Amino acid sequence: MRKKPTVLNIKTIATTNFFNIEEMYIKFSNGEKRIYERLKPFKNGAVLIVPMLDDETVLMIYEYSGGTDKYELVLTKGKINDNEIIVEAANRELIEEIGFGANKLTFIKEMTIAPSYQSSVTYIVLAQDLYKANAQGDEPELLEVVTFRMDDLENLVYNEHLTEARSIAALYMARDMINNQ
Repeated sequence: MRKKPTVLNIKTIATTNFFNIEEMYIKFSNGEKRIYERLKPFKNGAVLIVPMLDDETVLMIYEYSGGTDKYELVLTKGKINDNEIIVEAANRELIEEIGFGANKLTFIKEMTIAPSYQSSVTYIVLAQDLYKANAQGDEPELLEVVTFRMDDLENLVYNEHLTEARSIAALYMARDMINNQ
């Protein structure tokens, strides 16, 4: 049976524009103590959107990623602003990044990345019934929007430019959700 450890103390050891780096002093139910380090974001989490032109065509983008220092093939994503709900953030990011909004937005799942040391949360959203729309975003350059067929998902996930686990998982979940509609 699981008994959550007791957090004895949390200490910020560094701060960046995006994260607090914290030490967590933990005591487990058996008396063992450990110090964990974690990245703690400042804000409300992020959305990752699977925009579907139709039931078989997904829109993706090539976006420069500083972590890998290359252009990655990813789904539209972005931070959730203060006082913004998940589907509002998803629609705003769609409009800013790919020039489409969605009449139908469906929450799929909450996901984490490396939860042992990172507390970031991403909310996966399926976007359907798209319409053209534009708004200025915060991207430093125009994003290249490309289409892929969901019936070729098995090949798409092995594309050398598609390495982000959240995008790969979201594509499979969206495909299953669409097939069950």
